[in-house]
Amino acid sequence: MTPPVLAATGVDVVRGGRYLLRDVDFRVTAGEHWALLGPNGAGKSTLLTILGAFGHPTHGTVEVLGSRLGRVDMRELRTHIGHVDPRHRLDLPLTAHDVVLTGLTNTPELDPRRDYTRAEHDHADQLLDLLGMGARRTLTWTTMSQGERGRTLIARALTARPALLLLDEPATGLDLAAREQLLTAVDQLRTEVADMASVLVTHHLEDLPASTTHAFLLRDGQAVASGPVDESLTSTTISATFDHPVTVHRRGGRWSAMSG
Repeated sequence: MTPPVLAATGVDVVRGGRYLLRDVDFRVTAGEHWALLGPNGAGKSTLLTILGAFGHPTHGTVEVLGSRLGRVDMRELRTHIGHVDPRHRLDLPLTAHDVVLTGLTNTPELDPRRDYTRAEHDHADQLLDLLGMGARRTLTWTTMSQGERGRTLIARALTARPALLLLDEPATGLDLAAREQLLTAVDQLRTEVADMASVLVTHHLEDLPASTTHAFLLRDGQAVASGPVDESLTSTTISATFDHPVTVHRRGGRWSAMSG
């Protein structure tokens, strides 16, 4: 059996006597692309914090890229995980190219003590090309649209060639066109980087790329459904997750939901 990229077993997270996650099991293998879905307050961000090696569970075990949390240098482990957060704070007028390079050190700006190699510069440009930002590589962060920033951040997360990519609501704040461009880029990325695993967090079915293979549904810190999308993203499971009667449709590989 292929070793998992992520394996969470019996995970509880308790804060102030309250369970934010309860008895969560979650397993991701190479090449799988998971949606992590649930309403606000369901525990999605808490789970992503643990999967990204930014926190520990109260109970249970978590292995990320073969390392057990609690027995590994978390900072070093995080260098092997690509993390895309559209709320990334950056007030410097770095170009898209330079923003991507900062992913090598996971710092807000370029490391002045580091000599970036020609291969690293070329790889940054290749990633920008892949994400549809090649013609805008000299655009500065402070003048980019939200959609351009989102695609640049995905390229940044990929520059260290991670085996695991975590996307935290990457379509937040995007208009319709920008969202579609972003999701198309994610689909293409997943095709190009075949062995990479990913987890995308959202509470909107419309924000899921067509390349999504699996889904994990959370409500009140507990799993409602988990598995291949055809089994886990259904009208029944989504209705239970959001505590509202919903009919789920899939057309052209994309999902939508309507009341009733």
